[in-house]
Amino acid sequence: MAGAASAVALAKTGVQVTVYEAWEDPAGPVGSFLSLAANGLRGLEVLGALEAVRAAGFAVPRQRMWAGNGKLLGDVPRGRTGADPMISVTLMRADLVRVLRAEARRAGAEIVTGQRLDRGELAAATAGADVVVGADGIWSATRRFLDPGAPEPAYAGQYSVSGVSPGLGLEPGSWNMIYGRHGAFIWLPVADGSVWWSAQVSSPEPAAAGAADLDRLAELYQAEERAASILRAAGTVHGVTSMHVLKPVPRWHDDRTVLVGDAAHPVGSGQGASMAIEDAIVLARELQRVGSVAGALAGYDQRRRDRVAKMARTAAANRDAKVAGPVAARLRNLIMPVMFPRFYEKATAWLYAYDPGPLAGVASIDIERADG
Repeated sequence: MAGAASAVALAKTGVQVTVYEAWEDPAGPVGSFLSLAANGLRGLEVLGALEAVRAAGFAVPRQRMWAGNGKLLGDVPRGRTGADPMISVTLMRADLVRVLRAEARRAGAEIVTGQRLDRGELAAATAGADVVVGADGIWSATRRFLDPGAPEPAYAGQYSVSGVSPGLGLEPGSWNMIYGRHGAFIWLPVADGSVWWSAQVSSPEPAAAGAADLDRLAELYQAEERAASILRAAGTVHGVTSMHVLKPVPRWHDDRTVLVGDAAHPVGSGQGASMAIEDAIVLARELQRVGSVAGALAGYDQRRRDRVAKMARTAAANRDAKVAGPVAARLRNLIMPVMFPRFYEKATAWLYAYDPGPLAGVASIDIERADG
C-alpha cells in the first residue's frame, strides 16, 4: 500500500515513477480487511482514489467497545470526530491495493510485478533514479540497506486470525471490539449478512505458520459469547499472523533513498494504511516545495517524525489495554463507560482531523540531485 500510494502521489506531480512489486498479483487474496479513518480518507481524496475505495468497501459510522461479559463500554463515531463527514470505510486489503495501483497507472506510473529485488538488483534497477522510495514494510530490506544497525522487528505478544462468518444477519454499521480474557476480538457485520472478524490472541509465543485451529480459537473465546458464536459460524479463514513491533528507526533517509509506511514506522492500531497514505502525500509535497532531493527528504522526515511517534505511543497504549490483567480489566470496565464518551473526541482529534493538503499539478517539480 505504501508503494502504490507513493506512486500515485509522485506521478500526479509529474515525476516519472517505476514500482517494483514483489507479488505477482497483490490485488489477489493477500491478507485480510482493514479500516481507513477520516485522516486516511482525506489522503485518498487528495490522491483521487476516495470514491473507488468507498465503492470497494462499506461505511462504518460507529465504533463500539464491549467487555467480555457483554457490557457496552463505549459507543462513539468510528475513526472521526462526530461532525466529520468522512465516515470510516472498511475493505479487504487487496482491494485497497487494487484501487491504488489502478490510480497509479492512470497517473502514469509503471508497475513491474513479480520483482523481489535483492541488494545488487536494487542498485542496478535504481541506478538512474533521482529518488528511491523504500516501501517494503516492517521487514524492510531498504531499512537495513540505509542502516545495517537499524532495529529489527520483535514479536509483540499477540497473534491474529481473521476470517468471515456468513449468514449471521447482524445489523451492519458498527465496528465492534470485545476485550476478552485471552485477547481482543473485532467483528463487523456486513450488509450481506456475514460478519468480518479478527481474533487478536495474547500469547507469549508466536503462532505456528499455517491454517488456524478454529476449535482451539473458539475455546480461547468461549467466555465471550458473541465472539464464540461468530467463530463457530466461520466459513472463510484468512490465516494466522504473528504481530510484531519495531523500535523507533533512527534513520529514514540518505541523500537519495527514503523510507515510507511500515518500513519507517509500523504504528499499528488500525492506522498503518492511513499513515502510509499521509507519508506519500507529504513526500510528494516536499519534493515540490524543495529544490534538492536531499533537502526534500530531510523536510519529509522533519514533518512526519512527531506525528508518527505520537501515533506509536497511542498504539502501544491500545495494545496494553487489550492484554490487561484481571484487576486492570475490572477497573477499565468501571471507568471506561463514564470517561470514554466524554473524552474520546478531544483525545483523538489530533489524529482524525489531520489534512495533508493538496498536491500541485503536473510538471511542478524541478529536482536537483545530490550529485549535481
